Amino acid sequence: MAVSARDVIPLSQARANLSELADQVKAGAEKIVTKNGESYVAIIDAQRLDYYHQLERERIHLLLLEEAEKGLADIAAGNVRDARSALESLKRRRRD
Repeated sequence: MAVSARDVIPLSQARANLSELADQVKAGAEKIVTKNGESYVAIIDAQRLDYYHQLERERIHLLLLEEAEKGLADIAAGNVRDARSALESLKRRRRD
């Protein structure tokens, strides 16, 4: 959703009109509250926030799957090392 100039509100105005802003947000608007002329917080519908969090979790899962695919490709290509020797190598590098 695009944010228009009327969706950017100074904190002092948001304090005075919080109930009205909440009704507008519940109806589908998103508001950006500014403090000292700079973006401070956003007011969005709680269901939309839950949806954003769900999308972020799904993105993380996709990234994990991509990393697993890369690992399986490394195994198939023979690019493997013994875990103990790899850990010992890392420990040696940290000490040096």
